[in-house]
Amino acid sequence: MSNMHKMKIEIWSDVACPFCYIGKHRFETALNQFPESEHIEVEWKNFMLNPGLKTNPNLSITEYLSKEKGIPAAQIKNMNLRVVEMAREMGLNLNIDNIVVANTFMAHNLIQYAATRGKQNMAEELLFESYFTHGHNVDNIEVLLQLAAKMGFDPTEVKQVLENKTYTQQVHSDVNEARKLGISGVPFFLFNRSFAISGAQSVETFVNALRKSFAEWRSKNPISEVEVTEGLSCNVDGECN
Repeated sequence: MSNMHKMKIEIWSDVACPFCYIGKHRFETALNQFPESEHIEVEWKNFMLNPGLKTNPNLSITEYLSKEKGIPAAQIKNMNLRVVEMAREMGLNLNIDNIVVANTFMAHNLIQYAATRGKQNMAEELLFESYFTHGHNVDNIEVLLQLAAKMGFDPTEVKQVLENKTYTQQVHSDVNEARKLGISGVPFFLFNRSFAISGAQSVETFVNALRKSFAEWRSKNPISEVEVTEGLSCNVDGECN
């Protein structure tokens, strides 16, 4: 089905955002319940929560967040425990203590590359899992090449893309677009450019957003009935009459 006949949902997200991971699964649960899901096109957009972050495998995520937010480490740990519980409800296993503090720019380049091959959603999922579950450094080319291999990509080509930062302009374009739209936090879901959800809302909230935005989209994009005049033809079973 042509994308021209689908309603678009754009999602701004960062690989290092746990609520983006949780929000992705809540949204997908809602989408699986939506009877018109075949008419929905999802586009992931890049967002960087801390573009100037220097990757530091020797710094724990608790230390980093405590310093970054000016909050005591004990409070950060309690906050993280609540996030882990939220993720578990969606069947996700977050190993917060194993997270490698890493800049996500190179990961976003991989997402952009995957988008050109129709595997953007897979890239998002694998990167979230790599970062939050397996504690991998998503600013490491070898780690990203392993993920690229799982998606069936040519490692030589992907390595070149990552080393040359081929999709720098596209990543910055998504980030700038978010700024223009007034998006300051992620995840951010934009339904048909007319209805938005900020944050990892409930499945029910996503279902309602899908219904509301799709009804509006369908009213402007009705299904056209094609009048068919029958004549001599052959069908897929090889019968001609």
